[in-house]
Amino acid sequence: MIDLSNQLRPTTLESFVGQSHIIGKDKALYKLLVKKEIPHLFFYGKPGTGKTTLAKIIAKYINSDYYYFNATTIKVEELRKVFDKYKNSLIKPIVFIDEVHRLSKNQQEVLLPIMENYDAIIIGASTENPFFTLTSAIRSRSFLYEFLPLTKEELNIIINSAINNSSIQLEQEAREYLIASSSGDARAMLNLLNFASKIETTISFETLKQLRVNIIGDGVSSSDTHYDLASAMIKSLRGSDIDAALYYLGRLINGGESVDFITRRLVIFASEDIGNANPNALNLAVSTMLACNKIGYPESRIMLGQCVIYLASSPKSNSSYLAINKALADIKNGRILEIPKHINSSHLGYLYPHDFGGWINQEYLKEPLKYYETSNIGFEKTLSEWLLKIKNKDK
Repeated sequence: MIDLSNQLRPTTLESFVGQSHIIGKDKALYKLLVKKEIPHLFFYGKPGTGKTTLAKIIAKYINSDYYYFNATTIKVEELRKVFDKYKNSLIKPIVFIDEVHRLSKNQQEVLLPIMENYDAIIIGASTENPFFTLTSAIRSRSFLYEFLPLTKEELNIIINSAINNSSIQLEQEAREYLIASSSGDARAMLNLLNFASKIETTISFETLKQLRVNIIGDGVSSSDTHYDLASAMIKSLRGSDIDAALYYLGRLINGGESVDFITRRLVIFASEDIGNANPNALNLAVSTMLACNKIGYPESRIMLGQCVIYLASSPKSNSSYLAINKALADIKNGRILEIPKHINSSHLGYLYPHDFGGWINQEYLKEPLKYYETSNIGFEKTLSEWLLKIKNKDK
């Protein structure tokens, strides 16, 4: 029997389906590929969206040697052997590293001089955004691109190609389920189609449903991307709607979203939208992140649910968020004030507050600035009262 996934794997840019926002003919990366000027690239996105395939096409396009590594098993010595082989060569091999977000700092340091001198072209791929795991030095020498789930139209193109290159026939209801249940993952779709074809030539909805009882994850329409679901969850939390927040959390979990993606957003929300109205929200969100990343699914759903309920129930304030944004805006606009001499590193004339009962009036800025405006919501009200008492302004 045929293996559709390998048989239909595109080998040219023209036959590559999807990611037109990256390699459409009017896009910068496509123009670079045509000129065979290949930068270091890092691709991230859900499985079956063409990350590895595009890397192989690039290697073939520039007629270069291609090496595949997986960051979960890669060894520094293996990388060095490849790089040493091409040290004095005119050929620039393409070194493809899968699961690139798992590269250690030591492994990244080995890549750095190679990337700096362009002794090899490094292409990495990951199902997770590697921005937070790649060093700034690596990121500054490369370009990061997100691969989106394939659309229904793009999956239809692949199905038509499969049918035209085989004796497979597909009932309309089966076609619709094949697309809907694959959630933009071309590999998963072809895998299902391939095994269904081993059972019957004219593939039915019933056969597909028996092989894949549930959809892989969320749908791929514009309202169903993980960013939209995350946005809906955050807005529900901000609106203190517990059930809505739990629903969107459930959609993210059911769609196979990583705990890293979900918990990062919960931690940000705890500080941006709750802040000092309930400082413990940040503690709980960070604890949830650490616990979930340690434990993983399915048990992490319990901690995520607990955290979401707590955040939705907490009083909300964005005072801290607004305050730091105002300060940064002032600084970026050129408001750079001289530091008063008594509070710089020389300490000359500095009045130690502890010697004066905890507070003493002295200059900290050369001119008055006002960034923070308390909302007096939740614990922020207590903080305001503390500040008044510290400065004896309550008398």
